Amino acid sequence: MNFNGSWAEPGTDPREAIEHGRGEKAVLAGYLDHYRLTFELKCEGLTAEQLATRSVPPSTMSLLGLVRHLARVEHSWTRRVLEGRPELPRLYRTEADPDLDFNQAVADEDVVAEAWEAWRRESAHARDVHAGLDLDQLVDVHGEPTEVRDIIVHLVEEYARHVGHADLLRECIDGRTGQ
Repeated sequence: MNFNGSWAEPGTDPREAIEHGRGEKAVLAGYLDHYRLTFELKCEGLTAEQLATRSVPPSTMSLLGLVRHLARVEHSWTRRVLEGRPELPRLYRTEADPDLDFNQAVADEDVVAEAWEAWRRESAHARDVHAGLDLDQLVDVHGEPTEVRDIIVHLVEEYARHVGHADLLRECIDGRTGQ
């Protein structure tokens, strides 16, 4: 049910439970968690077929592709960059198919379950790693020293952009819009 354009009845929105901390690190973590949960809400209640529905050809973008893409983003930035493990294989990406996250986002219940499991695993791992980092700490990003802060801000931007995509994709699937 749509509550005046909202995804949840007033007072029951799960995003209201996100701590609104103080200070830069807590604020960034709060925004990232808000966007993660908003993304999950945008995908809620859809079938495998609906999640795999692509946007406008020739684009391969779908909600399922976005789940896989965001799992890949969390994995790459946290495990490969922030933890300094660039030797790890990339999630949903190969040299032969750099868009594997979208190209193999097919309407199959096992693919959907695996994508959500990967996204939840990588998001939880990222949350734990981010909590222990100093925002001023420098890490190597393609040979350039980069502050952790810049990476976290980039993740907020990445989620904000893709939540916008998810909103449009969801509206095309069943007309649902909202916060």
